[in-house]
Amino acid sequence: MELTLLKAKIHTVKVTEANVSYNGSITIDADLLDAAGIKKYEQVYINNAISGSRIMTYVIPGKRGSGEVCMNGGAALHAQVGDTVHILSFVSMAPEQADTFQPTLVFTEGNNQIKSIEKYDY
Repeated sequence: MELTLLKAKIHTVKVTEANVSYNGSITIDADLLDAAGIKKYEQVYINNAISGSRIMTYVIPGKRGSGEVCMNGGAALHAQVGDTVHILSFVSMAPEQADTFQPTLVFTEGNNQIKSIEKYDY
């Protein structure tokens, strides 16, 4: 048996662009991805804190240090520029691993720049 646990969360970023003409996905500043340990093309969930919309898509790395968070294609229908979103990644693991696993939480500040990187410890 495997469990699905939160791997990483990029907490409270602002959408900087919504491009419905693109084929799909979310483009995220590569610095944010590295901080969270999220890989190119990895599946993520996006929770919109303004509208309540929740969607699943995949990641495309954006320009480092740009603060870009661009909703692409159909994902652009779930968020507007300026909306606050949370980006979550999950991982499957054995229950024994889950006992000691700690997800990464990336906090941001103005312009989606990294404020701190923490491990959940509850």
